[in-house]
Amino acid sequence: MRLQALPDGFKVYLGGHLVLSHSAASPCFFVGIGQERIDMYRGNFDIEDYVVERSPLRYAQIENNNVLLAVAEGHAPRLRLIVNAGSIAIEPMDTTINRLWLRIAAEAGEHVWGGGEQMSYFDMRGRRFPLWTSEPGVGRDKSSELTFKADITARAGGDYYHTNYPQPTYISSRHYALHVETTAYSVFDFRRNEFHEIEIWAIPERIELYGAASFIELVETLSGRFGRQPALPDWVYNGAIIGLKDGVNSFTRLEKMLDAGVAVSGLWCEDWVGLRQTSFGARLFWDWQANELRYPQLHQRIDELRSKGIRFLGYVNPYLCTDGSLFPVAEAAGYLATSSEGGTALVDFGEFDCGVIDFTNPDAAAWFADTVIGRNMLDYGLSGWMADFGEYLPVDVELANGTDAKLMHNAWPTLWAEVNARAVESRGKTGDALFFMRAGFTGVQKHCPLLWAGDQSVDFSRHDGLVTVICGALASGLLGNAYHHSDIGGYTSLFGNVRSAELMMRWAEMAAFTAVMRTHEGNRPRENLQVDEDPSVLAHFARMTQIYVRLAPYLKALSVEAADRGLPVQRPLFLHHEDDQRTYQIQDSYLYGADLLVAPVWQAGQTTRRVYLPTGTAWIHLWSGRQYDGGTEVEIDAPFGEPAVFRRNDSAFASLFDSLRDIER
Repeated sequence: MRLQALPDGFKVYLGGHLVLSHSAASPCFFVGIGQERIDMYRGNFDIEDYVVERSPLRYAQIENNNVLLAVAEGHAPRLRLIVNAGSIAIEPMDTTINRLWLRIAAEAGEHVWGGGEQMSYFDMRGRRFPLWTSEPGVGRDKSSELTFKADITARAGGDYYHTNYPQPTYISSRHYALHVETTAYSVFDFRRNEFHEIEIWAIPERIELYGAASFIELVETLSGRFGRQPALPDWVYNGAIIGLKDGVNSFTRLEKMLDAGVAVSGLWCEDWVGLRQTSFGARLFWDWQANELRYPQLHQRIDELRSKGIRFLGYVNPYLCTDGSLFPVAEAAGYLATSSEGGTALVDFGEFDCGVIDFTNPDAAAWFADTVIGRNMLDYGLSGWMADFGEYLPVDVELANGTDAKLMHNAWPTLWAEVNARAVESRGKTGDALFFMRAGFTGVQKHCPLLWAGDQSVDFSRHDGLVTVICGALASGLLGNAYHHSDIGGYTSLFGNVRSAELMMRWAEMAAFTAVMRTHEGNRPRENLQVDEDPSVLAHFARMTQIYVRLAPYLKALSVEAADRGLPVQRPLFLHHEDDQRTYQIQDSYLYGADLLVAPVWQAGQTTRRVYLPTGTAWIHLWSGRQYDGGTEVEIDAPFGEPAVFRRNDSAFASLFDSLRDIER
């Protein structure tokens, strides 16, 4: 990175690319003061800012790699920049400022990707993205009836930019990546042709910049910066993780699926802790220990499953219900976040209240890792779990480390992931126990071995259905998250929106070509179709699990590649075809490793799929064996059981891929 002083300002270059261009007439730094309002209701946030001041810093004084910025010559500096190799440290010279706006040089035709796990738009150019971890919302489309109903009933409709996992990092098609080292609320605005504007509700520590000759090198660099996951556990390759929350009857239903030919690696029972009934549906009892009334002799049953090569998984989150046995223990020990009045802060999770474990208190984090997860879960026999709800930290609680909760809110998912990883490591289970999270922020990659896409609607909708899972995998994968998966069939069923057999089968087809296959009964199991309730769905699902297992040698190779290089299992087409700019905006198909191109059917009623095949290789349609030239768009028949999948004609795994045609329908 090079700083060039000019008579009227400066420029910063990264690998020959102009990144910052500052002059008195066109400054790239602005500072000011804002007064925010942040209201939370059950994980959904209403956020607005009153800008008291926004001042351009037009005057720059440069000495070596230091830049002092002021409103005008003769005025006191308000900001100091220290330009290093790969980063720009930022020091406030005025203690009153709490807002920073930064303009990054842009070019016409430039594309940008990242922002954490973005579910609606993979290429972020042309839109504005606030970055704040929250519930993503129902429908996520303000023009839809579903989102409208969710908004008026529970303020839960969401919008295109709402995500469980934001991250202030993006990759540019100009072969650089930018990361803002902050936990504050921030906004990436890519709507202008001449610059990208970044808004931060605090003064960040630094801006990090990474350049590389290829997109693959950028992804490797970023995964090295944020952390890499271990290889997938060997047991995962045995088949799907079956999600059932039906008490002891879950084991009977599992046997039915096994008899139908379903390949199973795990039984996942969220309700291992018991249930409570609410208007949203049956909710879990948030007191993290086995409920042996609902699951008699559970420990013994877990051992029996393991003898058959099937692991048992559960559920946990960082909150304790007030009517459970762990809450008074944590409260007496001072492990819970407090209110401004000094008492225990309670959060309404929808007809029951909970305390918040304060992970800024080292003793609280250690207790939760060792006692709650270590003893109650790992020692009991669990091999994995959903680590839920990392995005719910209220902004009005008091924390042990004294940091404003508004600055800790985005950091909370990473702290939560660290607690889970610490528990796994303490039992020597790293690389064997598998927990999965939907919430995330900078650094979650280092601790969380598997992302899950959150709570999609049980439909084919553009902003909250099956297709959003692909977008989320691609965006997060560029930033060092190698493994991504989703609830097969979606999760959220409200206002009469229920699963169809078509949706279940199309979702399973996609999931067979991801890192992990996992089913979920959803928030209203009795109103929604389940895998084992329709013979045709069950037979189709069994075949998809057999395909997943047949692909295990390839997935194992991708898993090793992820651990060694940080490359994701699901990849955007441009990652291996960057000379083909037609691939830059494709978000409804993906590369599964470098050798398979997967284009799931994601719209209702479709039995064909239009697919763009990148240049640089010829492509073999997996089911027909027909070869197609790269650089072409083709329309492929995609009946149930034959999703549009192509392999490179020169793949070293060609015989393995071609053998998928032999799996009986």
